[in-house]
Amino acid sequence: MRYLPLDASEREAMLTRIGVPDIDALFADIPPEYRIEGLLDMPLAMSEMAVERAMTAMARRSVAAGSAPFFLGAGAYRRHIPASVDHLIQRSEFLTSYTPYQPEIAQGTLQVLFEFQTQVAALTGMEVANASMYDGSTACGEAMLMAHRLTRRGKAVLSGGVHPHYAEVAATLAHMADEKITRLPPDVVACEDIAAAIDDETSCVIVQSPDFFGNPRDLSTIAAAAHARGAQVIAVFTDPVALGAVRSPGEMDADIAVGEGQGLGNALNFGGPYLGLFATRMKNVRQMPGRLAGETVDAEGRRSFVLTLSTREQHIRRERATSNICTNSGLCALAFSIHLTLLGERGLRRLAEINHANAVQLADRLSSIRGVEVLNTHFFNEFTVRTPRPSVDLIEALARRGVIGGLPVSRLLPDAGLDDCVIVASTEVNTDDDRAAYAKALSECL
Repeated sequence: MRYLPLDASEREAMLTRIGVPDIDALFADIPPEYRIEGLLDMPLAMSEMAVERAMTAMARRSVAAGSAPFFLGAGAYRRHIPASVDHLIQRSEFLTSYTPYQPEIAQGTLQVLFEFQTQVAALTGMEVANASMYDGSTACGEAMLMAHRLTRRGKAVLSGGVHPHYAEVAATLAHMADEKITRLPPDVVACEDIAAAIDDETSCVIVQSPDFFGNPRDLSTIAAAAHARGAQVIAVFTDPVALGAVRSPGEMDADIAVGEGQGLGNALNFGGPYLGLFATRMKNVRQMPGRLAGETVDAEGRRSFVLTLSTREQHIRRERATSNICTNSGLCALAFSIHLTLLGERGLRRLAEINHANAVQLADRLSSIRGVEVLNTHFFNEFTVRTPRPSVDLIEALARRGVIGGLPVSRLLPDAGLDDCVIVASTEVNTDDDRAAYAKALSECL
């Protein structure tokens, strides 16, 4: 048999060797309120056919992203991905060694990572980028830990406009590292005073632009205030296409730029795998997590690629490692790089213009509906609306009419008092018919 389950005596021997009384002790770090007591409310056993029927019935209850007007975003965006992306990622040149420790047999992988890093550095306005992280939220958390190492301080200040998932990952890492985190209240209209929260213990300020609610943020003044106190500025983004329209983090004097790369080359994929982008200043490169591919020449003078830096726990003592992330999202990075290469700079800017124009048209349509208010004065392709009906009920009502209308803020910020707010995103896939369908359905629901 390929799988041999352990018996009770073998489990007991393992627990004794580890030095814990029972299996529950292995999960002591998980707070009790997040643990499930007993079994899940599911059948103990079903036949294969019965499982297929049950899963099919469950799937039919959902409105698929490609089957209806789709205006959901908040870190995961539906975009047109050229068929050439899927074709090219399957070419044999890219089907080389998984981990590029032996450069002589991993040149395809290493060159892809090198080109990807170059693109991310250019996109973010930074000097160096790594070979990717797991996703935007973990990249954000790793950036916070990097800032702690750089400044030798242990307090992070998070803007109220940072995506809640990103903020929660940062808070978890800070808790496990016994470090402090100051999380400002949700900031729908981008009017918070971040500078007032910075003190001499602050290692970094984490600010998202465009933020969770869709507001572009000017990081220049925040950077000046942070640098005056010796703190780092971590610029976060959830949509890489926005960088085709707004000023880059580097232009606004950020020290580290992190974000989600799913918006280029990667479909929604039921929530993953996604792609973390991470870039910084060259002076910080020794504290950057992950791996860094570089260009050199071989013994015969031919262009070749190697791992220039690989500051990971496999190579050095665990307590000295800059990160516990063990790999990079290679396939997702490849898809990102191919899509961005096909677009080029002009194509990316044009794509960003289309996204913004579509969002403006949608905002105009929705704001003309009685009782609906667009809260943003400026936005890229995502904005927040206030409605006279609780947003969770409203989104469900829209789904019943065949429209995926956005994200109720209360689903991710249940205690923020924003039960009447919806975050709406519009990308290049939305047509005028989609916008008309949304406006019509929203009018009927209200």
